[in-house]
Amino acid sequence: MSPVGEAEAVRIARPEPGIAVITLDAPATRNSLSRQVIAALDEAVARLSREPDVAAVVLTATGRVFSAGHDLKELTRHRADADGGRAFYADTMQACARLMQAIVNSPKPVIAAVQGVATAAGCQLVATCDLAVAASTATFATPGVNIGLFCSTPMVALSRNVSRKRAMEMLLLGEMLSAEEAERYGLVNRVVAPERVLDEALAMARIIAAKSPATVAIGKEAFYRQIEQPLAEAYAYAASVMVENMMARDAAEGIGAFLEKRPPVWKGC
Repeated sequence: MSPVGEAEAVRIARPEPGIAVITLDAPATRNSLSRQVIAALDEAVARLSREPDVAAVVLTATGRVFSAGHDLKELTRHRADADGGRAFYADTMQACARLMQAIVNSPKPVIAAVQGVATAAGCQLVATCDLAVAASTATFATPGVNIGLFCSTPMVALSRNVSRKRAMEMLLLGEMLSAEEAERYGLVNRVVAPERVLDEALAMARIIAAKSPATVAIGKEAFYRQIEQPLAEAYAYAASVMVENMMARDAAEGIGAFLEKRPPVWKGC
């Protein structure tokens, strides 16, 4: 695996054609999202988003913790700044927001493979990914309320993935959820044995990689745009996307292959 930027804690691997794996590799710091790690993750997502040979991305981690969220020691050190840390905190939250939006805006589907604990901004990272697979031993929480720091930015991703009552329960109680509860809430798609987490995520990525990359990119963008729109606007927008999609070469190829009972040959446009 190759490190990203200056952060040895973030690495990229390409285990098979069409699939890239980003690994958080800082178990000693519980894979915390320090400013350096946020920047490296942002760089990794941007790099893979531009690579035409990458069809899907898996995001995973080493150690017992997927990510404990922001680096509280780093945040605390900046209380000694002249402004009490205000500028650093603002920059950190903005950088984290840019990372989460980069994942949503990437034309490549991103699948979280969660092997351990995902809390606060680490839980936000899972909620932000397009799909998520969790080990049966994984746990999830937005526990900021327990230390006087409400998980307001994780709330953005969380409230767009689970129902309002479930999101508020997680945010107000700050309790740890089991993988099974996270699946029931809609935070993760599948729960598997710990040794199968990465394999399951790769299997999902493999299925996606076999599709038309242009069609997947069109669909992902349309999904996130329409979900924020009122019903009538969403239908009008989705209809226009369908028309443009129908005009694409891959749509003609896919429909033709289906009618002719043969495998499609995607051209990526």
